[in-house]
Amino acid sequence: MDERLKIVKGFYDEVEEDTRLERSRHGQLEFATTMEYIHRYAKPGAKLIELGAATGRYSVALAKEGYDVTAVELVEKNLEVLRRKKALLPEETVRLQAVQGDATDLSAFADGAFDVTLSFGPMYHLYESADVRRTIRETIRVTKAGGIMMFAFLSVYAILFDNYLKETLHLGMEENFDEEYRTKHYAEQLFTGYDIVEFEDLFRDEPVEHLATAAVDTVLELAEDRTDFSMTDEQFKEFLRYHLATCEKRELLGASSHLLYICKKVGK
Repeated sequence: MDERLKIVKGFYDEVEEDTRLERSRHGQLEFATTMEYIHRYAKPGAKLIELGAATGRYSVALAKEGYDVTAVELVEKNLEVLRRKKALLPEETVRLQAVQGDATDLSAFADGAFDVTLSFGPMYHLYESADVRRTIRETIRVTKAGGIMMFAFLSVYAILFDNYLKETLHLGMEENFDEEYRTKHYAEQLFTGYDIVEFEDLFRDEPVEHLATAAVDTVLELAEDRTDFSMTDEQFKEFLRYHLATCEKRELLGASSHLLYICKKVGK
């Protein structure tokens, strides 16, 4: 088995991924913010593909809303959960396909097959520049001209904060930076993080128009580890309103664990 696939499968076989976007405030914020951007850019009923669909939190929700969704997931454990959810949906009204696949090779799909392509997991676990480049170009290829693409990625600075500033786990410096504090990418990290400009520069020579870079969970992942953290439903709604108004501010981006790079395909 390819080393990258072995690492990814080994991790997700051991964690509870299905409730990640529901069981914490930062997960809820990530989901709400991401859905806000999908609704902002995806036309109702659009043909949509989600890469790295995990157990289908986004794909199922979007299919229920009337989108024509193809969900692609690498890890068998996650795919099994996704398919069980699909089986509970009314096939006559909800369009959802769930298939196993790797974002580095989308040869099963034709050029320009989708109005919207969501890459919501692959960029977390790509360590070689060739795999990164293949994934970006495959994503662009299967998207229609004028179509929307969203790439989820991780801030290397938030990774440092979330690891290094915790009492029981002082990791982050050597794992993510060289001696000049430039980012490092290698398989043993499990999750690879990016400087914001570094990630945006991956698309510099690609046929895309950058639309937005947005933080989706801000500092909540770190804040929720405090024993005195508390946020009521009403406080969460208020914070979400604030967050949606500020989540594209450049000075705040690097503090967010999860981010979205949003672009439009130009040319053919």
